[in-house]
Amino acid sequence: MKILELQLKKGFARVVPQTLDDFWHLYNIIYPGDQVYARTTREIKIQQEYARKQPSKRIQVFLGLQVEKVYWDKSLNRLRVHGTISDIPEEIAGKGAYHTLNVVLDQPLTIIKSKWMKHQIDRLKKASQVETSFVLITSIDDEELAIAVLRQYGLEIKAEKTIALPGKMEPEHREEALRGYFKEALNTLRETWSGLKCPIVIIGLGFVKNGFVKYVQGMAPDLANQIADVKSVNSSGVTGINEALRSGVLAKTIKNARIADETKLVEELLLRLGKGTNDATYGLDEVEKATQYGAVDKLIITDTMLRESSDEKRTELEKIMLEVEKKAGKITVVSTEHEAGNKLEGLGGVAAILRFPIG
Repeated sequence: MKILELQLKKGFARVVPQTLDDFWHLYNIIYPGDQVYARTTREIKIQQEYARKQPSKRIQVFLGLQVEKVYWDKSLNRLRVHGTISDIPEEIAGKGAYHTLNVVLDQPLTIIKSKWMKHQIDRLKKASQVETSFVLITSIDDEELAIAVLRQYGLEIKAEKTIALPGKMEPEHREEALRGYFKEALNTLRETWSGLKCPIVIIGLGFVKNGFVKYVQGMAPDLANQIADVKSVNSSGVTGINEALRSGVLAKTIKNARIADETKLVEELLLRLGKGTNDATYGLDEVEKATQYGAVDKLIITDTMLRESSDEKRTELEKIMLEVEKKAGKITVVSTEHEAGNKLEGLGGVAAILRFPIG
């Protein structure tokens, strides 16, 4: 994300989204009630007095929208903002009409808010500082293969396959099958990597992952040079990838990925809840109570909790968030596109790590 201008006293930020991850960040920054300005296309009807009816045509126009809804489709790499037109050139009719704005990569977008919250500004600034926005993780053993792209918002599964290799009592057949398996895995890895050109991490159990690394080194030196880390885990497939994220073994490689911070935070929350020491809590009522005591050190909310709540509940959440910020607490909005976010959603979508225990 490139920040072109940030004028918080005037309530606006002018940015340029540069990656799919930036779409996700904007999806979590733009709220109903905000105003968004960008260049878009709009269909207009050409009418001339005494002339035959002319077909409508689509023209380029710079306009402002009063936001009602924001849609993000990661599979289509698309972010759309829907609302009513609040500002449009006078010569083009349409003020007050509904319009859907397609946010485009590498094109400026201006966001105007009545009040920017600290966590929104922090998210914007952090997104502008990210150098490598994704990592390609290959989880491989003698039972499962999974290849996933680790983005800022979560895991994007690219390949997942169950394997049935001959047993160790049939060494010749097993070796032949293993070579075929490695060849298929390498082809899939190359196909995925070619569109990303990002660091690769290999994880797995036993000796299969090490054998695959040696195979890649021998057959594809260019890809081998992109392998940033090789780690052991106790689970296979996508489960193994989630285990690696929880355990922190990939922390060094994915230090720029927001998912690493979110996973670590949720795991800390669950650990404290498990100990029963009353220095963590969850659920809207309990978190609100802790906020009133000034006990909230870290407020954790799912993205869906903010976007999909009723207006009444969202207002209540924002009051809590403002109170936490006033008392120097930290707010993290966690994506439900990965395991940690799903766990938090199971706790009601809002939780807090406390400065001191409360009964």
